[in-house]
Amino acid sequence: MEVLKVSSQSQPKAVAGALAAVLRERSVAEIQAIGAGAVNQAVKAIAITRGYVAPNGIDLVVIPAFSEVEINGEERTAIKFIVQPR
Repeated sequence: MEVLKVSSQSQPKAVAGALAAVLRERSVAEIQAIGAGAVNQAVKAIAITRGYVAPNGIDLVVIPAFSEVEINGEERTAIKFIVQPR
């Protein structure tokens, strides 16, 4: 599964374009975000992506979950969003 990492500095339209491309190619993608700002950008990107893929008859389902990741030897809790067609 393709993992797209989103930061608080990510541009939602750019993430949405990448997410739409992954969904068209593989039908499922995972977005990973750490921190409130990153989660905010990820949710915006998912909303924009719905608009990109809706004309093709694709309705998205998003499954949020927690994930433990290691960054610089430190355990962090990330939010992951599994995005797939309904």
